[in-house]
Amino acid sequence: MAKRDPYEVLGVSRNTSAEEIKKAYRQLALKYHPDRNPGDKEAEESFKEATVAYEVLSDAEKRARYDNYGWAGLEGGGAQGAGFGEWSDLFNMGLDDILDSLFGFGASRPRQRQKGHDLRHQIEITLEEAAFGGKKTISVNRRQPCPECNGSGAAKGSSPERCTTCNGTGQQRRQMGFLTTLTTCSTCRGTGQVIRKPCISCRGSGLVMAEESLEVEFPAGVHDEYHIAYRGKGEPSPYPGGASGNLYLFFRIKEHPLFERHEDNLVCSMPISFAQAALGAEIPLKTLYGTVKLKVPSGTQSHTLFRISHQGMPNLRTSRKGDLIVQVVVEVPTKLNAKQRDLLKHFQDETKNNTGPLSKSFFEKVKEVFGAG
Repeated sequence: MAKRDPYEVLGVSRNTSAEEIKKAYRQLALKYHPDRNPGDKEAEESFKEATVAYEVLSDAEKRARYDNYGWAGLEGGGAQGAGFGEWSDLFNMGLDDILDSLFGFGASRPRQRQKGHDLRHQIEITLEEAAFGGKKTISVNRRQPCPECNGSGAAKGSSPERCTTCNGTGQQRRQMGFLTTLTTCSTCRGTGQVIRKPCISCRGSGLVMAEESLEVEFPAGVHDEYHIAYRGKGEPSPYPGGASGNLYLFFRIKEHPLFERHEDNLVCSMPISFAQAALGAEIPLKTLYGTVKLKVPSGTQSHTLFRISHQGMPNLRTSRKGDLIVQVVVEVPTKLNAKQRDLLKHFQDETKNNTGPLSKSFFEKVKEVFGAG
């Protein structure tokens, strides 16, 4: 099968600049690289075809030969389309590595040292603590520099040596056609150092597990999964000069025996007596901020909701407090003495023709469905 015109493959004209050719190839590399199309043979072939086209058009000499003589002018010149020769190595590399090398990130400047791992720690606080904010001291277990070798990983009396494979850079340079790539050194695993005599305490890692106390300050209004990031309080980097990871503290609010939280509002259920519901009452109720009086009007039905303003949780952004929603539940006594029973019977006799609004509504519906009878 005849090779396609490299200008056609990249979708550019013959007078396109080198910069535009690079941009066109980058778009195709992002689209067809095997990392983004696992198992897609058609995408893999498209990536190979675009790579060969870019190899030709990115090299001024090869481009000139192609413009004058076509593919025949490149025979033996490095663009081997049949087997793609060394280009098969590209498919064992990550897309980021390829693009870094192509567009100036890998070959032109050293890579950033790998950051240490981030840590996640959960803090459990009470609803009261969440309402007012405050401070809490916690213990975090994390790897820290070994005190025996001061984090070097080398036994006392010795020190790490510069890796001769990568000359201390932590990276190995590979040349594939026009493409120069940098890969992690296989000898020192990117550290740039080799330890001949490892420290016994840390076994050459330079790190040991240790417990650290940390004072955490949190604002009023925190909720479940609210988190605070402490920069540099995570795992140290395994590479010299690398930054430590971060510590993420996630909050969990303990279940409260009285209040349920619904965003910034609090909800609770409060029992009241039949007499309080019928006659009305002013009932003291303890909240997170003190005691308030709940006014229950006469004739209150069970499960009626009352809203008390500004007795809920503070909003994290505005500090404005939500409301406390109280559901009253009329409690029916389970045991009555003789006098109480007589009084209730007398009350029942007095009110048998004076039904309440719920009973009246119910019996009217019964009549509508079944008729009078």
